[in-house]
Amino acid sequence: MNIPFLNPGAQFHTLRSEILAAVEGVLAKGHYILGPNVAAFEQEAATYCGARFGIGVNSGSDALTLALKALGVGPGDEVITTPFTYIAPAESIHQLGAKIVFADIHPRRFTVDPVAVAHRITPRTKALLPVHLFGQAAPLRELERFGLPIVEDCAQAIGVTYEGRPIAGQGALGCLSFYPTKNLGACGDGGMVITQDEALAKTLRMLRVHGIQQRYHHDLHGYNSRLDELQAAILRVKLPHLNAGNARRIELAARYTAGLAGLPVEFPEIQPGSSHIYHVYALLTDRRDALQAHLAAHGVPTLIYYPLPLHLQKCYADQGWRAGDYPVAEAVSARILPLPMYPELTDAQADYVIAQVRSFFGA
Repeated sequence: MNIPFLNPGAQFHTLRSEILAAVEGVLAKGHYILGPNVAAFEQEAATYCGARFGIGVNSGSDALTLALKALGVGPGDEVITTPFTYIAPAESIHQLGAKIVFADIHPRRFTVDPVAVAHRITPRTKALLPVHLFGQAAPLRELERFGLPIVEDCAQAIGVTYEGRPIAGQGALGCLSFYPTKNLGACGDGGMVITQDEALAKTLRMLRVHGIQQRYHHDLHGYNSRLDELQAAILRVKLPHLNAGNARRIELAARYTAGLAGLPVEFPEIQPGSSHIYHVYALLTDRRDALQAHLAAHGVPTLIYYPLPLHLQKCYADQGWRAGDYPVAEAVSARILPLPMYPELTDAQADYVIAQVRSFFGA
């Protein structure tokens, strides 16, 4: 058996007629930039996240950059984030000329550790940028106690609740990604900033279109970062199916955990107060590389998130970070192995993955 690690095309086949009708509708109307589907999807996504406003942008990475820009982050400021995630949060801080400050992570939940954050705060700290990693929330209540604006990176976690409320609408700003492999994925790039704050929403709408409030009058130094009308139409088709897809991920995660019980591996731990929708289901094992090779040889490809923490990336070599600076993130990077996870994965496929992991350990 050969099992795809990810399969973003599978959902299209299920929703083919609805998606093609939505795309044809956009093309027929000829309104391709910031059209009615973008406006409708912004409101639908904001409502889903329990917030007032959604501002569609070009990507999840742009959402982070524009969110920090809207908060006034710039040279001389510091923003605290995690070294164990995709590069986008650190990249957005760097692009604005601010200083990236990393805080280490929890060893089993993989989200930023509030105790580590407390040691990194200085008078120049402008904001906190926690990542709701792998499909569960960072510890927002503990982070809120620091009294700093919070920009939530929700790229892997749309649909997660924290203390009974949706994420993305709990911080000052929440950032979504609609990259095709995300739980709510477009057929290309796309992103959104979520907020309860009307003034921030107004600023973000200007920032995404060259700083314009009135056409050809540029009040801010802005960007060209707009959610595409075609992608918005596709996402409007997919949004009503998101909860069912997340529920299926939860079922598969439970199947993995039960099937792999008793093996010398560690399972994902859920943050207190958070739900978990398993954008990624990842094991920890001291034999990671050998297990990965065994699975590949038996038709189960895997992809490691993340093989090298951000503080050790080549592009940040001039920042002075060294191995050992963030030991928990480094240890997790050396031991983590995500397994195939998407709603279209069948029980038979999941059982085959389980069987191959068990065979590796001689179980």
